[in-house]
This record gives sequence, structure tokens and C-alpha cells, in this order.
Amino acid sequence: MKFGIDIGHNCPPDTGARGIKVEDNLTVEIGNKVIAKLKSLGHEVIPCKPASASTVGQSLGRRCDTANRNKVDIFVSIHFNAFNGQANGTEIFAQSDAGRKIAKPVLDEIIKLGFFNRGVKNGSHLYVIRNTNMPGILIECCFIDSAKDMQLYDGEAMASAIVKGLTGKVASAPVNAVPDASGNKDTSILRLQKTLNQLKITDKNGKTLDEDGITGPATTSAVEKFQKLVGILPTGMATSSTTWTALNEILAKRVVQGTHTSGVVIRYLQFRVGATPDGIYGPQTEGAIKKFQQQNGLTADGIVGAMTWQKLIG
Repeated sequence: MKFGIDIGHNCPPDTGARGIKVEDNLTVEIGNKVIAKLKSLGHEVIPCKPASASTVGQSLGRRCDTANRNKVDIFVSIHFNAFNGQANGTEIFAQSDAGRKIAKPVLDEIIKLGFFNRGVKNGSHLYVIRNTNMPGILIECCFIDSAKDMQLYDGEAMASAIVKGLTGKVASAPVNAVPDASGNKDTSILRLQKTLNQLKITDKNGKTLDEDGITGPATTSAVEKFQKLVGILPTGMATSSTTWTALNEILAKRVVQGTHTSGVVIRYLQFRVGATPDGIYGPQTEGAIKKFQQQNGLTADGIVGAMTWQKLIG
């Protein structure tokens, strides 16, 4: 099977929406994972995102031209929604009966991850659906301005769901490790265990992990605990690139000051200093950080710099 995979937007002036996260970043993450997984199953993949365009219309046209010129069997455009902060869930657009038959199993797999089912919808108004010569679907994976959806979101799980829906098969692809502050790209189970111990993440029984390089129930439960803590889908999967991204974001030990930082790092800090882990630097979090600093002989200024990080994770 030959797939045309369109990573939505990412071609200025054709740029995506912004919310809690940035659409352009997530479409790249999902698109690249889907491409890798389809290739691992032996399918041919044609990337359809253009390298450049002068207008949004030109960007859309070049995507369709690539798919049509290469005579792909199925065209898939990947996007994320944004609306009012309250809407949530997954919807897929298609035009033909063949497109709708492709869309339904993909939607079924995505909603298994916990997303609200917004249905398969008529996509005849969408340029890339209307102007491609083969059955096509446009996936609105979820809402980037929905706190509920962003808590559920896991890039690895989303890409796997899309690929299983398209092919009926579960695919795996190598994790593209995100380096930590030292440039370390090691994603072994041993490094995972060492990192979780460093971050004071225990297993379901409150015990430190054995650093044995084996994925057992204790390690899986600690991974799931960490995922819940930082607000990503709690799969317990030790190989999840989304989990490694979150771990390395914390290990980077960037300066945290006021509302300039949110999300994963703040949630972890809140966990460590005893504040409610909501991912927002507010008065309660500031007070808890200052108390932690005071208890550890540091200047109680609420700024998490090198010395505070040293006390937290060494």
C-alpha cells in the first residue's frame, strides 16, 4: 500500500493553531511517527508537506499535487483542533464512501485512548480532501486548547492508533530519543530506572526501583505514576518517546521563574515541594518552592535555579 502522509501546516505562512500546545509541533511529532510505523510494516510512504510556499493556498495545492503525482492509494492529513478551551475529542473528515470506510477504524482506535468521539464528518469543504484523486481523510486528533485532551495526549499512542486504524496492524518504530542536558540519548530501561530514582519516582508500593535493566511490574508502575504526575497518557510504556521527552525536559534543569514556565516541569516541581500538581505557577506553588528553599538553606526567592535543582535532583 502506498500512503500519502500530509503533516498539517508547518509551511509559513501556512501555520497551525496555538493553545496549551502548538499544532505545528504536534503534527510533526505524529506525522513522523506515523511515517516510521507505516514503513516498519512494509508500506511505501510519500510525505506530502511542501518545503515552502508563498501562500496558504499554494501550500495546500502542493500537498495535493504531491499525492496525485505519486498516485498514492490513501491520502492522510494530520491536524489538531482548537476552539474555545471547552470543546474536546477527535473527529475525522472524509468525502467519499471509500474515505469514510478508511476513517472509521482510525477514529475507533483513537477513541480507545479516551478521547471523546466527535464522529466521521463530511470533508467536502476541505481543500486537501476535495483536490486529491484518491480516498483521503483529514484527522483532527484532538483539541490543543483542551486541558482534558492534553492530559490524555501521548504522541506514541496517538500515532500507533492511527497506523492500526489504517492497516489493522500494530506497528513499532525506533524511539527518537530526545537528549538530556548532557546530550545523553540513551533510552535503555536501565537509564529509565536510574532517572526515575533520581527524580524520586517510586513504584506502586512506594519503593525505589531496582536498577536491573528489566521492565517488570515495579518499573511499569513507576512509569505510569510519572506519566500521571506530569499529565501525559498513563500507559506505563517504558519506550514511550513522550515519556522520555518529559523526563529529559526535567533533567535539563532550566531556570523556572514565575509564570514563564508551565506544564511538565511545573507539575514535577509541584510534586516535589508539596503543591497541587496542576502545571501552573501560582501563589501556592511559589509559596511551596520558597518553603522548600528555606528548609534547604537556600535563598527563598521562588526561583528554581541551579542550587534549587541541585537540592531537588542533584
